Amino acid sequence: MSSLSRSPWLIHYDASSCNGCDIEVLACLSPLYDVERFGIINTGNPKHADVLVITGGINEQNREVVRNIYDQMPSPKVVVAVGICACTGGVFRECYNVVGGIDRVIPVDVYVPGCAARPESIIDGIVRALSILEEKKAEMEKQGGKGRAGSPVGGGQ
Repeated sequence: MSSLSRSPWLIHYDASSCNGCDIEVLACLSPLYDVERFGIINTGNPKHADVLVITGGINEQNREVVRNIYDQMPSPKVVVAVGICACTGGVFRECYNVVGGIDRVIPVDVYVPGCAARPESIIDGIVRALSILEEKKAEMEKQGGKGRAGSPVGGGQ
């Protein structure tokens, strides 16, 4: 992670969760866990985000919203599914309106299981996601790709 040339930004989306994992994601931003020590910044705009953190399972109402957020993110991008509901649909997977986990709609790079996932596990998953992001950037550079609105991959923010 130390070779990233800019701070990774993440966006968090609650896809119909019970809010248990959402509270733990917010705990990661508190002074006790302080995810910003890794240079990670929480943003509200998918066009600025490198990492999409999703909690909760996918239902028919949020399927298109999740796809839209994912499509707005610049490449390379990484998706982290936090909590058992985001990974598989959890206890709600048999409900009439639940499609399942996030991977039913968009590709997931890192799964962080748990009900609710602990802040330590979430931070570990995000750090793993950052190494995957770095690999994707290197692959794009090797293929001669551009990232972040046409600028060369690795350009700072």
